[in-house]
Amino acid sequence: MLVSDLFIYPLKSARGIARTSSPVDAFGLVGDRRAMIVDPAGHGITQRELQSLAQVGVEIGPDLIRLTKDGKADIVAALPPSDRRMDVDIWKSVISAAIADDETNIGLSEWLGRDVKLAHFDGLARRSASIEWAGSDTPVTFADGYQILVTTTGSLKALNADLASHGEGSVSMERFRPNIVIDCDEAWPEDRWAAIEIGGIRLDLVKPCARCIMTTQDQLSGSREVPNPMPAMGRIRMSADRRVPGPLFGWNAVPRSEGTISIGDAVTVIETRPEGWAFKIRNRA
Repeated sequence: MLVSDLFIYPLKSARGIARTSSPVDAFGLVGDRRAMIVDPAGHGITQRELQSLAQVGVEIGPDLIRLTKDGKADIVAALPPSDRRMDVDIWKSVISAAIADDETNIGLSEWLGRDVKLAHFDGLARRSASIEWAGSDTPVTFADGYQILVTTTGSLKALNADLASHGEGSVSMERFRPNIVIDCDEAWPEDRWAAIEIGGIRLDLVKPCARCIMTTQDQLSGSREVPNPMPAMGRIRMSADRRVPGPLFGWNAVPRSEGTISIGDAVTVIETRPEGWAFKIRNRA
């Protein structure tokens, strides 16, 4: 098995950036989910409620942040200073984040049609993944809850086969916004992986990823007038474990060391979960 694709999403819920290689630290792929759009009260905003975020791209450099949107002039601003802060929240996590200047926030608000601010996870921000699933000392940025999302090509092929058998079209991997895509022939092997090693880095697969309406949206336009993977996931990937309810695709992983991962790197399973994960058995007719 090999790494076939790598992605980071510098601005949460905005467009991803493909990488041929990426450094990995305790937070995951370096540069991932370092910024987030929030409302005036500091609540994180995602494509779940604002589909047009799919039209926004971002590059974050050492000193500058560049935001792009089709048909609009780029917004280029200095990274927010550490003394311009507010508490922001995502999925019950409250983080002290640096906040962009007024001009940047006004420009973004005009793009998105509502009053928003740009939050940056800087060196003073602190957040940890769930101790229950990931253990202690597992820092995470603005991701939904964990550092790295792993998916496999074999599982996408199986999902698309079910969609095709019901005349529901097909979807690409970008719908699931993974960080690491592993090329393999088998469907759903990741359910039995407890830990893998890539480029000398141990990744513990700690929790399957429950999927939401974002998977039904085109990841360039935000449109929902596209094939929908939810029916297939409901037929073949509905969790039977109450701790993680709903349809599942991909696994959340925690890096246990630092290094670099590149496309073409070998993937070695170093610890297994023989029992896999429990799924509901449904009529697939």
